[in-house]
Amino acid sequence: MPNSGNLLPLFFALLFLTAVVFSSEIGGEELDDRDSRRREADEVIDLPDQPPVEFRHYAGYIKLRPSEEKALFYWFFEAQNDVALKPLVLWLNGGPGCSSIAYGAAQELGPFLVQSNGKLKLNPFSWNKAANMLFLEAPVGVGFSYTNKSSDLYKLGDKVTAEDSYTFLISWFKRFPSFKLHDFYIAGESYAGHYAPQLAELIHERNKNSSKDLIINLKGIMIGNATINDETDIIGMVEYAWSHAIISDQLHANIFKECNFSVDIENLPLSCLNHYRDFFVSYSKIDIYNIYAPTCLSSSLDSVFRLIGTTPQTFSKHMLWSKVPRGYDPCSANYAKKYFNREDVQRALHANVTKLSYPYTLCSNVIKDWIDSPNSVLPIIHKLLQARYRIWIYSGDTDGRIPITSTRYSIKRMNLKVEEEWRAWLERRQVAGWVETYQEGLTLATIRGAGHQTPVFAPRQSLALFIYFLSGNRLPVASKII
Repeated sequence: MPNSGNLLPLFFALLFLTAVVFSSEIGGEELDDRDSRRREADEVIDLPDQPPVEFRHYAGYIKLRPSEEKALFYWFFEAQNDVALKPLVLWLNGGPGCSSIAYGAAQELGPFLVQSNGKLKLNPFSWNKAANMLFLEAPVGVGFSYTNKSSDLYKLGDKVTAEDSYTFLISWFKRFPSFKLHDFYIAGESYAGHYAPQLAELIHERNKNSSKDLIINLKGIMIGNATINDETDIIGMVEYAWSHAIISDQLHANIFKECNFSVDIENLPLSCLNHYRDFFVSYSKIDIYNIYAPTCLSSSLDSVFRLIGTTPQTFSKHMLWSKVPRGYDPCSANYAKKYFNREDVQRALHANVTKLSYPYTLCSNVIKDWIDSPNSVLPIIHKLLQARYRIWIYSGDTDGRIPITSTRYSIKRMNLKVEEEWRAWLERRQVAGWVETYQEGLTLATIRGAGHQTPVFAPRQSLALFIYFLSGNRLPVASKII
């Protein structure tokens, strides 16, 4: 008979392991319950002046890391039907420092659009007709997203934004686990031309070494009027202004003669900076974000152009280029700002829980610095194409800030092979824009008559483009419709 004393260590080891397993299972259940309770608490059920809808929407905070004092704010809308079957799309606005909620959700492509009377109107072309839509305010200091360490506001840049957005997604999927296996896409406009590719690259790299429960099911990105390559962005901006009769032949010639587009703006000679000042003065009476749109007469842009015309220091990359007004504004930006500063709205959205010391603004006034911004994200786009992600780049063709000429010059730098040459695409038997596709998997499309925020000016065409992007199908050809 074996010595029972020799079995005691084994017995206690098994008892210990059982206790560990049991306790970890209980811990996992507690975590699941905690996330479930937080999800339920985030549901928005009494948003002021909201029209009745059948779909659910949620808003609240995701705290990023236990060692930090950061929390990012989100607003999530389930699809209007077939929630379980439709993809999940993260929408990002640019700036850097502008709100995806105040712009994207409330003025462009969300289901509720803020009106002048402070009420919300149903958007018949909301993108949650085609997908579950997640709007994120990133980085901290944007909108309702916050940090309790003021020093964080001096450490912001592209890398921090990508890291924090990735951390947000990992935690968001724990709170909303039913969306974990959905096809996931990142979309956005303007400086999201940096945000979306950088976040996609980070997800791609992290997925390689992540456990199954942390893998994000990324399928592609779609970016509009996007800053993706500084040199060609500026060249295209000048060419667009000249070809649309906004600047003179002489100013056009002077800029190309005295400005080196491959040199950072802060290192350019004063003569070049003076030409750039004259360039922006040419836009002072119209909206650079849609050259054919009216401007809001209740808000003057004079202060912006006084800032631009002061000293050479104002021409640093994120002073000159980002201080130009950031979006369509006769006068919807004002309505959104007023709406999100209402206490009853903040209470319904579970926002501003820490009682921020500053009012809500569409573009941040508290971000103190932007420490890193690569001159080009074309290498990242190349890398994502090689990894077989779907990438569509679109452009509203009346935008003067990141015009179609900039985007075409930038894509030309990539030396891609054309699969289908430039042609018209249609929506409702009318030309909605033009499109070109490339063998490497990139699609470039325009939206005719739309400015920087394409869903504002061409909502039907923008939604159609989005639906085709999600399906991976070619945009309709004229001969097949007419």
